[in-house]
Amino acid sequence: MRWVGALIAACLLTITPPVAAKQPKPLFAASDPIRIIIQAPLETLIHNRTAPPVSGTLTDPAGQQLPVSLSARGITRRASDICDFPPLLVRFTAPPPATSQFAGQTKLKLVTHCKDSAAFQQNLLLEYSAYKMYNLLTPRSFLVRLADIDYRDSSGRPIVSRVGYFLEDLSDVARRNGLKQTHARTMIPASDLSPIDAARYALFQDMIANHDWSMRAGPAGKTCCHNAELIGTLGPGTTIPIPYDFDFSGFVDAPYATPPDELHISSVRQRVYRGYCADNAQAIEVARQMRDARPQLMAAITSTPGLEPQRAARAIRFLDGFFADIETDDAVSARLLRRCSS
Repeated sequence: MRWVGALIAACLLTITPPVAAKQPKPLFAASDPIRIIIQAPLETLIHNRTAPPVSGTLTDPAGQQLPVSLSARGITRRASDICDFPPLLVRFTAPPPATSQFAGQTKLKLVTHCKDSAAFQQNLLLEYSAYKMYNLLTPRSFLVRLADIDYRDSSGRPIVSRVGYFLEDLSDVARRNGLKQTHARTMIPASDLSPIDAARYALFQDMIANHDWSMRAGPAGKTCCHNAELIGTLGPGTTIPIPYDFDFSGFVDAPYATPPDELHISSVRQRVYRGYCADNAQAIEVARQMRDARPQLMAAITSTPGLEPQRAARAIRFLDGFFADIETDDAVSARLLRRCSS
């Protein structure tokens, strides 16, 4: 029966998240919120979302002024009729000193508050907690760091102070995991996806009821992928999809979020499992991992700084429906995997 033990050990190797090859850079090595100042002609970007990058400074928690260029980014949240304040791409125009928490950074996505209301701040914090939950499931994920940000115009006049968060650069995600980022210019075959990572991706998106993604293709006229980045290599079973942008999920429940027409559902809070049938065995194993990690996943929500208890409680109640769907292996097969994509 030694072959049985060997088979079990081999299976465990396929489902256990790999140990990160390297430590994250300083910004993402801790999780407490940082306080920074961003000073630039931000009105230019607020009023013209296609404007060229503007120059400014980012003052780090140690008071060091770092030269940066800023540009509006994104798709939905970049639109002025959706968000009063766009998400930003922050490029460091000179290397931050070794004494800065931004040491080693060249460019970073900054998720901003969208609108000034408290409700939108809560939406942002819920989306941040979704990243923290995925971090618990695998190091093959984007690290995030909360920031209390004072935005100022080029003269130093205060514009607004709001919470945002930085998203780790894809090259650093790959580096931590001993891999390289992958560039796919066209739709990739499902067989190229790492089965365990594709199953984890799909189950997590089902948990938060996010339908705004594709692991294999980009939006019309765009290259691969939609709200997914790839690391590893292109080839059978070796491409690792990493999710990002969870604002269209039922978990966040942003007022502008709508479900895709092709799913024929009326609300983003309806779940539709979209994993691949070829990954069903791995999906059952990932569901076991998620059941075991449930207390830690819920704690990632309740421990989010600034998230109101009632919003956290509502979010947890929403996730309860998913955990009912995966309460046993048989339930996973009956309630989710029967809907898998071929």
